Amino acid sequence: MDLITFHSLMGGRLGSALTVLLSAIVATLITVTLHRGGISLIKRLANGRPFTTNLTRVAFNASQWCMIVFGLRIVLAGAPTDTPGLVAMSHIASVALIVALTWFAMKCIESLSLTIAQLNPVDVADNLRARRLITQARVLTRSAHAIVLVLGLSFVLLTLPGARQIGASLLASAGVAGLVAGIAARPVLGNFIAGLQIAFSQPIRIDDVLIVNGEWGRVEEIKGTYVVVRIWDERRLIVPLQWFIENPFENWTHTSSTILGTVFLWLDFSVPIEPLRAELERICNDSPIWDQRVCKVQVTDANDRAMQLRFLISAQNAGDAFELRCVIREGILGYVAEHYPHGLPRVRSSLDPLEMAPPANRPEALDTIIDGHPHAKA
Repeated sequence: MDLITFHSLMGGRLGSALTVLLSAIVATLITVTLHRGGISLIKRLANGRPFTTNLTRVAFNASQWCMIVFGLRIVLAGAPTDTPGLVAMSHIASVALIVALTWFAMKCIESLSLTIAQLNPVDVADNLRARRLITQARVLTRSAHAIVLVLGLSFVLLTLPGARQIGASLLASAGVAGLVAGIAARPVLGNFIAGLQIAFSQPIRIDDVLIVNGEWGRVEEIKGTYVVVRIWDERRLIVPLQWFIENPFENWTHTSSTILGTVFLWLDFSVPIEPLRAELERICNDSPIWDQRVCKVQVTDANDRAMQLRFLISAQNAGDAFELRCVIREGILGYVAEHYPHGLPRVRSSLDPLEMAPPANRPEALDTIIDGHPHAKA
């Protein structure tokens, strides 16, 4: 090869490379312009629809990169065959396009989940249906993300030279390796399957009130492998998904957010029930968190010293029920201490029956007590 031929060859390759570079720049500008124009048009046609709004916002970057890489792939497909590094650039562009499409698919799934959450707010009185749909959406979104990610990685590997040979080698040695991998991956697969079971059968949902291992809390988040339970004192209990399938637990809001609350008190037999019932109704009527369904007083037990009273009330949710129970407990104890101080149970012994009589029935001569013995006033 003489010098003139070499220079002409190098000039042709450099010219081809320069042409491809300029074409790539032009294609990028065109695709970015088309993408922005298309997004604006879609927003106008959507007229504020939640899914389209979320999609154009969440998947904006992913869709833009999809168009840019697609434009570069078209440029490389039409490039001269003598362009330096054409095969490597074409392969990189193909891999980049698969990655961008995988990213875009994951963002579309995320947009759908956000739309479901917006259309079903949980900050309402009756949010059972909303919590059910949001729980399904979040669990299925994470499962779909994992599936899309695995598919995208598989397509990337298929573009690599020798990928089929690698797969054949893995299949040939899948005996012991498959057994070991299966044992090692059992917790991960178990949690994945448990997540699908929770999404469809829904023993728990977002914002459900649970008793887990003796702890009272709300379901704050359902992740891919575990559940975050927010305890009443702001702690977080991390529980694997599979635990909820294999162990019993209490769900206070499984069928409805409304709940009954109880307050138990031990009082003396001399305390009348009707004034306490009237006082309970007064406290409930004055409380804005009582839902006006249940307000009862019942004697549920008795022994040789006192009787047990159960104050039964209802509320819209577990938090209101707990707050109302505290209010009723404080109010009833204050009422008894003020009107029937003798009615609070206590261990005492006396040989004089007048000491056990209510204050209204005691003779004034017993108003002065010295060293535990009654003495008349001077």
